[in-house]
Amino acid sequence: MSEPRSEAERLDGSDPLAALRDRFVLDEVTYLDGNSLGALPAHVPARVDDVVRRQWGELRIRSWEESGWWTAPERIGDRIAPLVGAAAGQIVVGDSTSVNVFKALVAAVRMAQDDGGDGDGGDGGGAGRDEILVDATTFPTDGYIAESAARMTGCTLRPVTPAEVPSALAARGDRTAAVLLNHVDYRTGRLHDLPALTRAVHACGAYAVWDLCHSAGALPVGLDEHGVDLAVGCTYKYLNGGPGSPAYLYVRRDLQPRFDSPLPGWNSHAEPFGMRSAYAPASGAVRGRVGTPDILSLLALDAALDVWDEDGVSVAAVRAKSLALTDFFLRCVGAYVPAGRVESVTPAAHAERGSQVALRCDDAGEVMKRLIEGGVVGDFRAPDVLRFGFTPLYVGFADVERAARVLARTLG
Repeated sequence: MSEPRSEAERLDGSDPLAALRDRFVLDEVTYLDGNSLGALPAHVPARVDDVVRRQWGELRIRSWEESGWWTAPERIGDRIAPLVGAAAGQIVVGDSTSVNVFKALVAAVRMAQDDGGDGDGGDGGGAGRDEILVDATTFPTDGYIAESAARMTGCTLRPVTPAEVPSALAARGDRTAAVLLNHVDYRTGRLHDLPALTRAVHACGAYAVWDLCHSAGALPVGLDEHGVDLAVGCTYKYLNGGPGSPAYLYVRRDLQPRFDSPLPGWNSHAEPFGMRSAYAPASGAVRGRVGTPDILSLLALDAALDVWDEDGVSVAAVRAKSLALTDFFLRCVGAYVPAGRVESVTPAAHAERGSQVALRCDDAGEVMKRLIEGGVVGDFRAPDVLRFGFTPLYVGFADVERAARVLARTLG
C-alpha cells in the first residue's frame, strides 16, 4: 500500500458515494459507531418539524387519514423492502426489535407444530417439534426472548453457534421447530451464510428467523431470493432512522395467512374500528401490527429513507464501499499500530465480513474512552473488543486513515 494518507485521498476522490456525506449532520469527529446509531440525515429535522407543527398541531386527528399516518407502517415497510431484498407487501414497521423477535419466533413455532412440520418441504410430525435453536453468540436480548418463547410454546431451547447449526439439525432436525440466527455477529462483525443456513433449516422442515440488525442497509440480504421465512431488524443503525426508531417484521408472502401472532392487537384486526370482542386477523403483513404506531419516530425514519430513494443508492454500491473501507482500515491498522497490540476478530474473507471491524485489545474499555476523547468514536464490548462500524453513506477513507492513526497514537 502507498502512504496511507495519500491513498485515502485517492480513494475518496474516486468514491461514487462520496457526495452523500453532505446529506448528513457531521462534524470534525470521526464517527465509526454507525453500527449502534446512525448519523442524522440533514433534512430530517425539517420533516419532523412539519409532522409536529402541521400534521399534529394543525390537522390533529385528521392526519391519521389525510397525512397517511394509519398506513405508514406498511408504506414504510415497502420502502425498506428493496434494501433487504424483499418484494412489497411483506414488511410492516413498528415496535422494537425485541418485540418483533418474539412475534416472529412464536409464530414460527406455531406454524411448525400446526403444519405437520412441513416448514418448507421437510418431513415429520408437527407435534414432535419441541425445540428452538438459537444463536449461542447472539445479542443477549434475542436469547432472552428465545427463552421466553420456548417456555410459552412448550419447547426446549438449544443454544448453538451458527457453524454448529447444520450438525445440530442433522442430529435432531425432526425435533426442531424454529431457528433464530443473526445475519451479522454484533460483537465480531462475522457475516453468517444466510442462504446455506436457511436451506439447512428448511431441509429438516423447520422455520428460519433471521435478525438483520447489523446487515440491513450495509450489505445485500436477499430475503425473497433465499426463501427466508421470517426476519426482523432495527432501523437506527445503517438505516439512520434515529434513536429508538421502530423496528420491522418480514413475513414471507405465502406464510402470511398462517402467521399467528402471540401479540394480537387492534391494529392487526381485520376490522380495527369494529371494536369487536373476538379477534380476527387482517390479511397480509398487517398481521404483524399490534397497537398504535409511534408516529413521530416512524415518520422520522420515513424521512431518513429519502437518502436511498432520492439519490438512487444501490445496496450493491454500499456493499462494495463497505468492503473497501474495512479492507483499508485493516491495512492502515497494520501499517500504524505496533505488532501485537491489537488482533482483528473480524474475518478477513469478504464473504464472512459485515460492515464493522472488531479488534481485540488489552484494556479495551480505557482505550476506547481515550479514542473518543481524541475525536474517534467507536464503541467497546466487554471484555476486550473495540468495535468500529463503517456506514458507507457518510464514512470516507480519510476517516478510516485518521481512525487508525489515532488508535496507534493512543496505544503509544
